[in-house]
Amino acid sequence: MQRTLAIIKPDGVGRKLIGEVIKRLEANDMHIVAMKMLCMSKDQAREFYAVHRGKPFYEGLTEFISSGPIVAMVLEGENVIERYRALMGATDYRKAAEGTIRREFATDIQKNIVHGSDSPKSAAFEIGYFFNRFEFIN
Repeated sequence: MQRTLAIIKPDGVGRKLIGEVIKRLEANDMHIVAMKMLCMSKDQAREFYAVHRGKPFYEGLTEFISSGPIVAMVLEGENVIERYRALMGATDYRKAAEGTIRREFATDIQKNIVHGSDSPKSAAFEIGYFFNRFEFIN
């Protein structure tokens, strides 16, 4: 079994898409083993996205993710990183496949509803950033 971090971003929360995203996760056999709603400070956002520091989109990304509440979840399942990334769709929603979360709900490249870890290494860091070992349902 593999685990990954999934985030419903402020635009998804604000547009009341939490249930829709969770419905799609469960329909695709992705098990939620930890979940919480929170607001990230700008400093927390900068630390979380430190891997992107220096890139042109970094400041906008950290500003956006800290602009409102998010829902952070840990998903578990076979090849869940790859499967969740496919369900999310391309970062640029205009290039995302039909039926993906971003294609159906995103409004621009930054306001693209969801975040997901891109590798086992980033999943380990990202999960540990939001959750401790006592917050998992086994």
